[in-house]
Amino acid sequence: MTIDDSAVRSEDIPALMRRIGAEAKAAAAVLAGASTESKDEALRRCAAALRDRRHRIAAANGKDMAAGEQKGLTKAMLDRLALDDGRIEAMASGLEAIAGLADPVGEVMAKWDRPNGLRISRVRVPLGVIGVIYESRPNVTADAGALCLKSSNAAILRCGSESFHSSAAIIDSLGHGLALANLPVPAIQLVPTRDRAAVGEMLSMTDCIDVIVPRGGKSLIARVSAESKVPLFKHLEGICHTYVDAAADLPTARKVVVNAKMRRPGICGATETLLVDKGVAAAMLPPIIGDLIEAGCEVRGDEAAGAIDRRVVAATDEDWDTEYLDAVISVAVVDGIEGAVDHIARHSTRHTDAIITEDEAAAEEFLGRVDSAIVMVNASTQFADGGEFGMGAEIGISTGKLHARGPVGVEQLTSFKYVVRGTGQCRP
Repeated sequence: MTIDDSAVRSEDIPALMRRIGAEAKAAAAVLAGASTESKDEALRRCAAALRDRRHRIAAANGKDMAAGEQKGLTKAMLDRLALDDGRIEAMASGLEAIAGLADPVGEVMAKWDRPNGLRISRVRVPLGVIGVIYESRPNVTADAGALCLKSSNAAILRCGSESFHSSAAIIDSLGHGLALANLPVPAIQLVPTRDRAAVGEMLSMTDCIDVIVPRGGKSLIARVSAESKVPLFKHLEGICHTYVDAAADLPTARKVVVNAKMRRPGICGATETLLVDKGVAAAMLPPIIGDLIEAGCEVRGDEAAGAIDRRVVAATDEDWDTEYLDAVISVAVVDGIEGAVDHIARHSTRHTDAIITEDEAAAEEFLGRVDSAIVMVNASTQFADGGEFGMGAEIGISTGKLHARGPVGVEQLTSFKYVVRGTGQCRP
């Protein structure tokens, strides 16, 4: 299947999306009864197809990269978009890792007997059809499709325009693997147009789509939140914080902060704001700032940070609420853990926040008071990833509190139903 959006006219989009929705719904019905073995075989065949077609995927990615450079995408955004042999292999290995996970569908979560002899159990079931709207990173295409397949859900994927050719090549490979495993190819579909009208159609498809996962910037999340009639798992911005406590070990703080910001600045788990206890700021900030600058990072800070180190550029109020996705970090000097928690409460997107400290009591206080999906102690925020959590991969980091929170893996892509077994009981 070759995807080419040049043939899709705006007036055709409603009909196109209705067809995609109907095919996904039919595929979901098949997947609901599919065995674990057949799903795992499909995932392994999809992984093999990614490897076999890596040159096609790389060529398609080359088109996206060239267009991105012409469009003026930042270095960090281009890094999010880029696929090389290593990243294609990582996608394939990720599919095999998902195949190796326990199948959540059919799991008995709890069971009990009633005095009248009724036997009741709560059993995991797939959600049905999952729509995923995402930007830039083409590997999400493979991760999201595989996670949906493992949890017996059909997937309708709408990638960002920047990664259109890459995602289409990946989808073609996944479809080949599904066909070889005798599972319906429409189980994983890519919306074959970059026209934004397709997003509007998805948001109203309550008869076909059971949940939508949006992952992207403010404008995407704002639009989806305002317009969607379909329930959402929101993947908001990653305005992640790392707080260096008074009891932090300086060598640990230096290596963790640089990794948290600079390993891959363009991912949602990258630290965007560094907070430092005022009692140790004079001693700790200069070496940390030096490390960041040496790594190529621009450092913006409040007045206190600027007074300590003249290399700090004055931050504006906007900086504290900005997901840079680039080699830029904002720095604030705070009044201990109270100041750190207060700053995070005002500016965090509830994604991932971390503390660097050797004080166990301070760590526990931070973990208890910071209300984010992921909270960390003495670790880089770049570990905020389903694969790093042992979940194979993730479809996003849910920053909401209903149903799923944190990395959304196969288990979070299920609901449950109650199964009641009796022997002829009638309610008096």
